[in-house]
Amino acid sequence: MKVVLPPTAEQQLAFLTKLQRLFAEGDFTATYKFALLIALSDLAVEWGADDGSELPLTTRQIAERLVQQYWRHVLPYGTDRIHTMAGVLSQNLGAQAAVLTAIEEFRSTSGSRTLQQARSEAAYGRLLTKVTTVVSAQPLTYLQNFGGTTDPFLYDRPQRGIVVLKPCVAYCFRRFHPLVQQLARNHWVGHIKANRRNHGILGEAGGLEDFLFGISRQSLALIGAGLHKLDGPKCFYCGQGLQEADVDHFVPFALYPRDLAHNFVLAHPQCNRSKSDSLAGKGHLERWLERLATKSAQLGEIGMEAGVAADNKTALRVAAWGYMNAHAAQGKAWIKASAYELIDSGYLTHLAAG
Repeated sequence: MKVVLPPTAEQQLAFLTKLQRLFAEGDFTATYKFALLIALSDLAVEWGADDGSELPLTTRQIAERLVQQYWRHVLPYGTDRIHTMAGVLSQNLGAQAAVLTAIEEFRSTSGSRTLQQARSEAAYGRLLTKVTTVVSAQPLTYLQNFGGTTDPFLYDRPQRGIVVLKPCVAYCFRRFHPLVQQLARNHWVGHIKANRRNHGILGEAGGLEDFLFGISRQSLALIGAGLHKLDGPKCFYCGQGLQEADVDHFVPFALYPRDLAHNFVLAHPQCNRSKSDSLAGKGHLERWLERLATKSAQLGEIGMEAGVAADNKTALRVAAWGYMNAHAAQGKAWIKASAYELIDSGYLTHLAAG
């Protein structure tokens, strides 16, 4: 078997340099390209490997991620916010983005309350087909155009419906995932704020980033109630009883900003604040892995009810990626307030067994 080596430091720097040029010199008339970069980096984390191998993806896989990203965006922004008028934010400098129009049409006739429920409808397949056509014709075709030329440094399209991340690209997306996400989201927010058609909707209100990328309060409340029923009224980390609880991302949202039902736990507010953006210690990880193995179906049901993606295998791959990167960087994991330990190879052994 041919051994595929990870990219050198020089190759990684070249990737970052071109990515920076893409943001600086690319033509962004809509928010599609930002959504596409987020989707590609997420898929690299969830399906890629820490070597220099290519990563084949389907345009339908990518389209489904865009549906997930834009699902809430068809709802009015500005409701109950001071100095604003309610309205759907424009995500294109011309007519409203076709992906939003397709989602809005689907939601107007759908009997499902959440995206997870909608996926079981026959019409959802037709929605995905529409979005796949848009993604293939627009952002996938033009993303790699910048500086007046085309530089296919991210992917090739060898045949209809297939996108292949080039050698070393999946590794770089995995290695620099938080940076790619931050750049794409910051530019996305800036694009919407700069669009004059959104000025009356936005007004002086804050919270745009949370509206675009966060989880709704209703979904969070449903997840909290479901976890309380599933795990009981106790903190996942310290094991003590709960009078008030936070819904915490076990793998921190700052590290991997995508909501997965199997990644949520209930925690004391003080434990949640203390853990903050750290990965959890080995004892916590062992309990989380056991919970993943024994309560996967119930967690999936909570995700379905709350409209949050539910996939225990994806949650496990994301955790393995996070701890592997932290191990390589000699990072430390949170045990309790002011107590940390080095993330050693034992963490990776537990994850491999999980």
